[in-house]
Amino acid sequence: MAPAPFDPVHLDLQVAAGTGAGAQEDGIQMQIRDVPTRSFRSIFKWGAPDVFYDVDDRLRGFIRDTLQLPEERFSELFHPGLEQVPDLPAPDLPEDTLARLEAMVGAENVATDGYTRAEHCCGSAYLDLLRLRLGKVEGAPDAVVYPRTEDEVSAVVALCHDRTIALVPTGARSSVTRGLELPRGGISLDLSRHLNRVLELNETSHTARVQPGMGGPAYEQWLNARGYTCGHFPQSFEFSSVGGWVAARGAGQQSTHYGKIEDMVLGLRCATPRGMLATAPFPRAALGPDFTQMVVGSEGTLGVITEATLKVWPHRPKSVLPMTFMFRSFEDGVTTIRTLLQAGIGRPGVCRLSDPEETQAALTLDGFAGGSVDRTLQRIGYRPGSRSLMIAATEGDLAMATATAARAHAIAIKQGGLPLGPKPLRAWWKRRFHDPYLRDDLMDYGVMTDTLETAMTWSDLPQVWRGVREVIKSRPNTACLTHISHAYETGANLYFIVISAMDREHPTRDYREFHGRIVDAVVQHGGSLSHHHGVGRLFAPWYPQQVGEVAFEAYRGLKSALDPHGIMNPGAYGLGTG
Repeated sequence: MAPAPFDPVHLDLQVAAGTGAGAQEDGIQMQIRDVPTRSFRSIFKWGAPDVFYDVDDRLRGFIRDTLQLPEERFSELFHPGLEQVPDLPAPDLPEDTLARLEAMVGAENVATDGYTRAEHCCGSAYLDLLRLRLGKVEGAPDAVVYPRTEDEVSAVVALCHDRTIALVPTGARSSVTRGLELPRGGISLDLSRHLNRVLELNETSHTARVQPGMGGPAYEQWLNARGYTCGHFPQSFEFSSVGGWVAARGAGQQSTHYGKIEDMVLGLRCATPRGMLATAPFPRAALGPDFTQMVVGSEGTLGVITEATLKVWPHRPKSVLPMTFMFRSFEDGVTTIRTLLQAGIGRPGVCRLSDPEETQAALTLDGFAGGSVDRTLQRIGYRPGSRSLMIAATEGDLAMATATAARAHAIAIKQGGLPLGPKPLRAWWKRRFHDPYLRDDLMDYGVMTDTLETAMTWSDLPQVWRGVREVIKSRPNTACLTHISHAYETGANLYFIVISAMDREHPTRDYREFHGRIVDAVVQHGGSLSHHHGVGRLFAPWYPQQVGEVAFEAYRGLKSALDPHGIMNPGAYGLGTG
């Protein structure tokens, strides 16, 4: 089978701004299911209330065989959370504090009912979902406040500072690092209801001033209507907000081309307990330490982001050029991506390489494994257990995208990559925001499914991949699906998807022990605690070791300067108590 010459295929790929109920695409079945209102499940369910990822026979068989589950596990649901959320204890806030809050933002923008407080007690981490399934509401705020203006944000922050009330800013609440809970009570400042607009588009400088509560689809639609794109499309895109992107130092699925969010933020405004911290949107400046970047990724520990000035790009959906290659080994795929990124000739947008286990899982679930084409691939050396699938796409200016795609094609062919055409990229693009819906169904069946992501240099990548996989695979009957999805000249990320049977009797203890061993392996082998999810409380125990004592104390000092009473998201990063 001779490699095909590069022949650009132009795909008009739009970013989905929402999903519809009742659709069925490429093996994903979506159907209406009844989720009782005000139930635990209505809080922990991912995404749109009427969209679901149905576990079909092929996926059920894969899970059953990989995890060695008995068939009855698929009919004995694990705490599906259909019960109503009970009343919570009364808010532990003085009446005059609640009255002050209502006077500041309006009584209709202060909620103290149990269900709203339960909604704001957590994000979307595995432990968050597990606690809610078990009927536990922990870390709930005493009140949820919805400010209407930046001045109201500042007033609420000042009140909490004066009265030493813990405060956590929230938006879409899709954090997966336990970054939103308030174990000792306090206020959840929800920015999504009112602070959700684009304030200004500068078409000369290609920048946009955006409020933090604006959701991803609304932001992208607003820009598309004016000929621009935000360039930031995390898997949580449909259910995440601009403020969360900035606060968590997030990454989109096309970050190899556009950069991570820290590469997009030029300036911001952040209401701290000591006052407004405002940075100008200079393209670059020599003004000492960069206060913009100190706030980016701070996860609400320093203050509340009230707006950000972000880069935007011309929207060219018709200039997307897809590529798919099969390599004989993961190492060949890694070499291809590294060589391309270090060649200095342009960057792909999507750039994903699945390791052998993830590749085989994808081929099995798509019905490709074992077919006639698969048998041909195996005869010429692309065998299960070693082969790796890469999907990529260049975009932007058509001439540059074409040149980059041609160079990538040549590099891949040199490493033994076999072109497979645009279909795999197209299929992935259609379903790329739908995969999180699967977690709810798997947990119903008593299946633990979690993700960890890390970054490392190219030279350390092999040992991180092998070392972390070794720990994960030491747990019997556990799947470890790994891919690269963000690449740079000097290194890349690794994204580990872990699927294993729960210990139904002690699920929390079991998860904590297993997760801790995996994180230990990441750090031991040279990976960062996170590439784009953040630290929160989940990874806080490892944070001082990762950054070093001097840096940790410097962070503590900065927090003390801006937040002297320690009210801002206490406990995140291991700062304060909470």
